[in-house]
Amino acid sequence: MTSPIYAIGDIHGQLEMLQHALHLIERDGGRDAQIVFIGDYVDRGPDSRGVLDHLANAKQAGRNWTFLLGNHDRMFARFLHDGSPAEAKLRVGEHWLHERLGGTETLASYGVDFEPDERFYRILDRVQAAVPQDHIDFLAKLATHHLSGELLFAHAGIRPGIPVADQSEEDLIWIRQEFLEDPRPHPYLIVHGHTPAQRAEHRGNRINLDGGAGMGRPLVPAVFEGRDCWLLTDDGRVPLIPLE
Repeated sequence: MTSPIYAIGDIHGQLEMLQHALHLIERDGGRDAQIVFIGDYVDRGPDSRGVLDHLANAKQAGRNWTFLLGNHDRMFARFLHDGSPAEAKLRVGEHWLHERLGGTETLASYGVDFEPDERFYRILDRVQAAVPQDHIDFLAKLATHHLSGELLFAHAGIRPGIPVADQSEEDLIWIRQEFLEDPRPHPYLIVHGHTPAQRAEHRGNRINLDGGAGMGRPLVPAVFEGRDCWLLTDDGRVPLIPLE
């Protein structure tokens, strides 16, 4: 019998939603359930600090949890390292502290505010003083992907036709159209987030678990047994059926 594996999509600073998702998983699979977190723990929601606290503590406690790197996590980590808010994949004129990206909310969760015209290096001094070392260490050790049986977990997806070993970090955390619009089967069922949908959806060759928690929609965990998938709700498992 295949052991179930659980997954949680983009959390985006929603600590209460995360706690509820973990409650649903524990009720279904017990305290030792294996969980893969798809990435994007920070930005947009009100308590990125609380989310990282919870996950970093669980990692230190040895929970059977796997943490993947999301593009928002890398933006935060890079800012912590050298104050750079830039990312090549962002639109011209945007950066991590742009209102669309949510970095401002992340810094606010650490008690760091700033003026609109303030220089980044001055903000960095306060951020580095406010962010605990275990949060920095957690962000530095996130995996780019996780392979389990017939499932491949990656934050954004994969570049179709490229072997797993040759996938780039940029694609694994940033790719969109080249992956989303390709209907061909992949060697694995790809479980991803990154591109918000109204709810989790099964596209046959991929499953998107980003249901828009960063925008206030529910964070709904999933459970897999082989390639079969269910969403976990207060009323139990609900099959996630491929869309026509």
